[in-house]
Amino acid sequence: MTGPTHPGGLAATTPPGGEATVPAPAVAPGGDPAVPAPLGTTGLTGPGGPADSPRTSPVPFFPPHLFEADRRALLDLVRDVALDPSQRFILGHRTQEFERVLRASLGATDVVLCGSGTSALELVLTAMDVGPGDEVVVPAFGCAPLAASVINVGAVPVFADIDPHTMVADPDAMERRITPRTKALMPAHMFSVMADMPRFTALARRHGLRLVEDSAVAQGAVLGTTPAGLWGDAGVYSFVQVKSCGMPGEGGAVVTRDAELARRVRMLRNHGQDGRQRFVHQVIGRNSRFDEVQAAFQLHRFDGFPARLERRARIAAHYTERFAPLAEHGIVPPPQGGDGRCHYVYCLLAEERDALRAHLTRAGVETHVYYPRPLPAQPAFARYARPGETWPHAHAAAARILALPVHHLLTDAEVEHVTESVRSFADAR
Repeated sequence: MTGPTHPGGLAATTPPGGEATVPAPAVAPGGDPAVPAPLGTTGLTGPGGPADSPRTSPVPFFPPHLFEADRRALLDLVRDVALDPSQRFILGHRTQEFERVLRASLGATDVVLCGSGTSALELVLTAMDVGPGDEVVVPAFGCAPLAASVINVGAVPVFADIDPHTMVADPDAMERRITPRTKALMPAHMFSVMADMPRFTALARRHGLRLVEDSAVAQGAVLGTTPAGLWGDAGVYSFVQVKSCGMPGEGGAVVTRDAELARRVRMLRNHGQDGRQRFVHQVIGRNSRFDEVQAAFQLHRFDGFPARLERRARIAAHYTERFAPLAEHGIVPPPQGGDGRCHYVYCLLAEERDALRAHLTRAGVETHVYYPRPLPAQPAFARYARPGETWPHAHAAAARILALPVHHLLTDAEVEHVTESVRSFADAR
């Protein structure tokens, strides 16, 4: 019997008894180990086992063998770059080719590779002339670079509360934080859900503001027909190893439909040089350049990216389907659906978060808390919290959020074990 179709166009199968299983994807091109081991071959306790008993082989949150299948290829690429007569270890022809591949895959006007996703945010803000005296409205809940990138260009982050369910920036809350000093809005896609970019686009246009899309975790996600990163004036991606299109090192990208903005970012990433004459500096820039070995490795693996995304989407859809009935037990999954979904991590909201986490640890399931405090409650950013302002939804999310493993190398047995371990906790309540 065929179950509901999940993102990627493939259906989960429902055997007699009505319990859906997560199908394994086809082998991805590029040597990527996209196919998990068949159910029951891993030696892990599967569904029906003692969910609360200690396990010697935990279900990993991040797979330690992420690049094992590509090890030989990576070593060969290191040799190729090292012996290339051009002796270009940064910003060479491999970087240019990876930029071209990303442009073509997105339909972007330009893609500029750089040193990290954090650096990408700073480059965009600098290229937009955001600086001292300016304010940028950011979500009150998220990763530190949301605020740090604004501060590092001399501007002031203004924190807005989030949606209580999706945990992404609330457009209404952001609009209430706009002042005459506001230069840009910077919503972020978080966890499993893209921000409401149609509303943010309209909001930025209505107020005459720049729109920076922090899409660092959302590469490959699409809302409507628009890829994450292309809703605003510019978006960013991160390639750190745990991201959906990660690599064994640091790297990032700026993606945009604005050719002039891309030209400025391209200069800024390489000490203000315009690429025509070396050691002639047009503006004060920085060192945020992309590594040639990493570019070659990303090109090697890129054909397998859709299969990795599809596997993550199937796992996330399976979790959400099985966890939807648990709301009455204080465990709330992300909203159902595939539009505008990015499955960097999969986060529940749990009333008894710490107890659930301890239960999952005993069951051998690794979890993370993203994030334990809202940004204005972090020591680094507390001085930017305006007196009298509150962020109740951000504080509630910090107290309840719990991230489960959702990476593409999880086996069906591991997925089912995670699922049943969460459900067994709820059943005991």
